[in-house]
Amino acid sequence: MNYKHIGGMEVSQFAIGTWHLPPSDKRYPDGILYVDVEKTEKIFKKAMDLGINFFDTANTYHGTISETHLHPEKSGNAEIILGNYLKDYNRESFVLATKVRAEVAVFHNGGGLSRKHISWQIRESLSRLRTDYVDLYQIHWQDPYTSGRETMDILNDLVHRGLVHYIGTSNHPPSSTKEMMNVAEKRGWENFVTMQESYNLIERDFEKEKASIAKEKSLTLLAYVPLAEGILSGKYSNGIMPGTRGSYTEGFKESVDKSKNQVNRFLEISKELDVKPTQLALAWILKMQEKLGINIIPILGATSVNHLEENIQSQDVKISDSTLRDLNTLAKI
Repeated sequence: MNYKHIGGMEVSQFAIGTWHLPPSDKRYPDGILYVDVEKTEKIFKKAMDLGINFFDTANTYHGTISETHLHPEKSGNAEIILGNYLKDYNRESFVLATKVRAEVAVFHNGGGLSRKHISWQIRESLSRLRTDYVDLYQIHWQDPYTSGRETMDILNDLVHRGLVHYIGTSNHPPSSTKEMMNVAEKRGWENFVTMQESYNLIERDFEKEKASIAKEKSLTLLAYVPLAEGILSGKYSNGIMPGTRGSYTEGFKESVDKSKNQVNRFLEISKELDVKPTQLALAWILKMQEKLGINIIPILGATSVNHLEENIQSQDVKISDSTLRDLNTLAKI
């Protein structure tokens, strides 16, 4: 396993995400699938055996659906599963990241990035994760009603109270990210060390403006959906199967149809190189670290041990400059 740095903290080249964990056959009354905890824990164990020390979650992740706003029995379920598993390990041996922003209650101040909400939710996350602190606390997306100054103030406070070690941003407009970082710099507060954004071979909006911010401010990119929610694996070429991410992600079929030509050419290239599509997609991201001049940590959402092992082997895939050019042309198709 290769390792990178977030601030001065050493993290594995890959993180394990909890947005999409192995689903069970059991469903809640509203149809949402339960998480198969046994399979999930096998993946967590294999990840640690392979040298992964970095886990990413959020205060509203359930584990088989993106967000579960205002569902008390589901919201935060991924944090609970992760906390229950990691409780038997030395706390200093792994890096734990979570997020805050979503509405988790119907009453006023039930969501957002205010001092009040963040102060409440860090306590809730720590309780579910069964820990005294999180290594990385990220603001999940923008709150138009709270000033950047207020948010950065409370995040700085959490660091100095020992509840959080580092802070990061996610899904914020470039202007908002720069504004908050400028406020922190002027006041001598703790500042962002990561930027969590969607990034893969066919979703490259990050490169338009955010990549330059990350390079200038030495932010590590935590790349979620590095396989474009499985589209780059080729498994959706013949339709969307039940139980997959695509079966319950809104607008997914449109994404599959829109990227069809890109994916077909990508699959041809992977076959020419005798490399599995998932490995080539991840190897491309690792190669882009050099081109963009930043560290990138892909967040893996494996639902089986075999998938995880296959993904990790992408570290051994060497992409030549000519292959990189071929892959990068897919963005223009």
